[in-house]
Amino acid sequence: MSISADPSAGQAVKAADRAHVFHSWSAQGLIDPLAVAGAEGSYFWDYDGRKYLDFSSQLVNTNIGHQHPAVVAAIQQQAAKLCTFAPAFALDVRSEAARLIAELTPGDLDKVFFTNGGAEANENAVRMARLHTGRQKVLSTYRSYHGATANAIALTGDPRRWPNETGTSGVVHFWGPYPYRTNFHADSEAQECERALAHLEQVIAFEGPQTVAAVILETVVGTAGILVPPAGYLAGVREICDRYGIVFILDEVMAGFGRTGEWFAADHWGVVPDLLTFAKGVNSGYVPLGGVAISERIAATFAERPYPGGLTYSGHPLACASAVATINAMREERIVENAREIGERVLGPGLRELAERHPSVGEVRGMGVFWALELVRDRATREPLVPYNAAGAANQPMAELAAACKQRGLWPFVNMNRLHVVPPCNVSEAEAKEGLAILDEALTAADAHTA
Repeated sequence: MSISADPSAGQAVKAADRAHVFHSWSAQGLIDPLAVAGAEGSYFWDYDGRKYLDFSSQLVNTNIGHQHPAVVAAIQQQAAKLCTFAPAFALDVRSEAARLIAELTPGDLDKVFFTNGGAEANENAVRMARLHTGRQKVLSTYRSYHGATANAIALTGDPRRWPNETGTSGVVHFWGPYPYRTNFHADSEAQECERALAHLEQVIAFEGPQTVAAVILETVVGTAGILVPPAGYLAGVREICDRYGIVFILDEVMAGFGRTGEWFAADHWGVVPDLLTFAKGVNSGYVPLGGVAISERIAATFAERPYPGGLTYSGHPLACASAVATINAMREERIVENAREIGERVLGPGLRELAERHPSVGEVRGMGVFWALELVRDRATREPLVPYNAAGAANQPMAELAAACKQRGLWPFVNMNRLHVVPPCNVSEAEAKEGLAILDEALTAADAHTA
């Protein structure tokens, strides 16, 4: 990769951004966006010539890294052939993308409704579930993120829901399993699983099973903590849903397409949902794309009954071309296998070694290239390094940790009191070890705030 400095160009980019770009999730006057000059593989760089190892995969979506040549070429070739066409038509590249996705999804999830991203995928999955069942309520966990559109943000459990919620969405939240901070006073993962399932069934009973259309879960909870479900939990939810005629939706927007070391996280537990939502890794975000993979039973509901939903850019040719190229590249280059092997041989052991040396690390959890360090002030009490939803001065310890990472050339993903370790799925062993070495140094900033 060729990196050259051009500070004046960077200043111009920054000035135009500050003058005209309105950024998401931000107080506009309090942010200072980095002006990015380029990217390649697991790295990106700024106009001052500083290079960063991308341990965030941007928004945990560049699963095949930046500027993969096969995907770039596929977008260019499709643009030369046919840039755009309405969703009502059959296109070769759209059909091929759907076929490849259906080939990878578990069970009979063989129909694909394309969207522009994950939030729209979850919106449409909920709509399908409600129409299929004739019921309105949808259950989701407090520790979750499902997107920022109307129903998706109502489904979300984290604080981003609070300023957006109307209170009339028909969404009911419940507690999912989280052994490290159990809400069920469990003393083992097996007990956590058993009690979490009993809690879910009790919520369904008190809400009225006949009113519940769907239960939606992130297969592995992403932004809210990279929470890997205990053995038996997903199968237990599947059984409860079957018993009450409830649609089971798995949100694989972040966990899907290799992130956990399998094509879909559901593959780790052999569980097949009725609907599976995806986005992000399907084409590493090179062109906006998401979708819903639909079971035969739910697809049959709309065989003679029109589905009342659609998007102008559903199955956009450039997006579908990038998805086809991404899936083929992931197969040819063993990228899913690489994610699994890097997790087992490098990241998992390496992060556990960091935990032994750094008193700020309360727990290490994850799989594949999907890991979190839960940071604490005191390991014995498990007091979080910063309070829940901390901002300003209260969040200073996490801000110092993020700054320490960036100063050393690593771009981190931090959320609340957690450091997420989420490099691209094709990260090399050397790059993973480089990142671990930087984290080893940067974590001293967090250690300074421990008891």
